[in-house]
Amino acid sequence: MKRLLPIAAALVAMLALGACGEKRDTITSAGSTRPLTLMLDYLPNPDHVGLYEALAAGGFARAGLDVKVQTPSDPAAPLKLLEAGKVDLAISYEPELLIARDKGAQLVSVGAISQVPLTTLMSLKRGVRSPRDLRGGRVGTAGIPYQSAYLQTILQRAGVPVGSVKETNVGFNLVPAMLSKKVDATLGAYWNVEGVQLQRAGKRPHIIRMEQVGVPTYDELILVARKDTLANRGDDVRAFVQALARGYTAASADPQAATDALVRAAPDLDKGFALASVKASLPAFAPPAGKPWGWQDPKVWDAYGRWMFAHDLLGVTPNAGSTALTNEFLAGQGS
Repeated sequence: MKRLLPIAAALVAMLALGACGEKRDTITSAGSTRPLTLMLDYLPNPDHVGLYEALAAGGFARAGLDVKVQTPSDPAAPLKLLEAGKVDLAISYEPELLIARDKGAQLVSVGAISQVPLTTLMSLKRGVRSPRDLRGGRVGTAGIPYQSAYLQTILQRAGVPVGSVKETNVGFNLVPAMLSKKVDATLGAYWNVEGVQLQRAGKRPHIIRMEQVGVPTYDELILVARKDTLANRGDDVRAFVQALARGYTAASADPQAATDALVRAAPDLDKGFALASVKASLPAFAPPAGKPWGWQDPKVWDAYGRWMFAHDLLGVTPNAGSTALTNEFLAGQGS
């Protein structure tokens, strides 16, 4: 989701890459690489560990690409800049992509970085152990519409009257709002970022993941391209996605080395936190058994899209599984 991390940044890595059918890296001579610009969803953080591992190891260059990474000045900017043709690819979030497409954006997800939701219902308050404990309390969110819909879904499933819980927009100051006791819980903090952060600080957060309390599962972090880029530069997109997959595979095999590459690129990151976050995140980036890294399940996307439509987050049913994603650029898929 569109998020700024008030006391640190966050996450990632992954597991097995199905090698069947994957195009091999090709060694290219100096000057023969093709330029490709990637916009991050936010500042470099553990979510991007496989990207920085691939950059450090020369994986993109061997695939024939000169990859330039940009960071957005506004977390709402990546898909807008992508749509405007200012960058070639962007990291974003499944709900953000579906909302953009609902408004007419010709954008498609070409791979999932996180295979599961990272967003949580999180609390530091004693006695708040389940959604039922929120009755009469206050929950902080970042003011994002689908976070409000998540909260409504969770409360309804728990049998808690929605009107009995006060939702408070705390912006992206989710952790400070909990520490200051401004709210009883937050919806929007990530289990692998703020959760790890608070645990390392000895705060013992109680963490409830979205898919455990009624919100349909979804791919939290995705790689997005314009339709025209897929038509005109499909080989470059395929080369990028598969080199990125190898970066995440390497991060899974050696989290310490990959985290070192990340911290060299983002020296403001605390090394201990970054490594702990990366290690915690590895399972979230593993594809289903027998599928290549980046796999996106059309049925899962359809279910989440229907949920968004049912909660008035989209104007039309998106048929997301057949229109909003493609797996053809993953290893062993497509031509």
